[in-house]
Amino acid sequence: MTEPAPRETATLAGGCFWCLEAVFEKLYGVERVVSGYIGGRMPNPTYSAVCSGMTGHAEAVQVTFDPRVISYAVLLDLFFAFHDPTTLNRQGPDAGTQYRSAIFWHDETQRAEAEAAIARAQEAHPGRPVVTELARADTFWPAEDYHQGYFRKNPSNGYCQVTITPKLAKLRAEYGQRLRRDRSR
Repeated sequence: MTEPAPRETATLAGGCFWCLEAVFEKLYGVERVVSGYIGGRMPNPTYSAVCSGMTGHAEAVQVTFDPRVISYAVLLDLFFAFHDPTTLNRQGPDAGTQYRSAIFWHDETQRAEAEAAIARAQEAHPGRPVVTELARADTFWPAEDYHQGYFRKNPSNGYCQVTITPKLAKLRAEYGQRLRRDRSR
């Protein structure tokens, strides 16, 4: 009997979770992406509470992936390629601490890889400090159902067209070799 393949979890925040979810769920080796909240003080936060900026949570995605297919280091490099890690508490039109750039590590190996990825991102942005927070992962609270798979369900939404569609075009153009072979997602 074959043992199940190992799975790992990456938890990342880089602006609106819809944007990161749409990018990561397209990647070969990524099995699941859940939008949610992490890094705050309130149990069972809601979208409206997180948007108030009073809970301390960040909008984030939790990515389940097969490390034999895509490494954590590659996921981190793609994370930095699809948001601006030099803007404090802001991504495009979205502003507030809930939109901060953050990597929530799950073990010491991830912490070390995250530190290396932040250093690579800093090299890519000379003269502009990378403000990505690095913190131990705590409780991840999945967002409400209507946030899950948002872009897939609402591709013609104005925000999606202006913010997410260009990211997916960049993904296809620059990282096409990493895209899922299963096009049903």
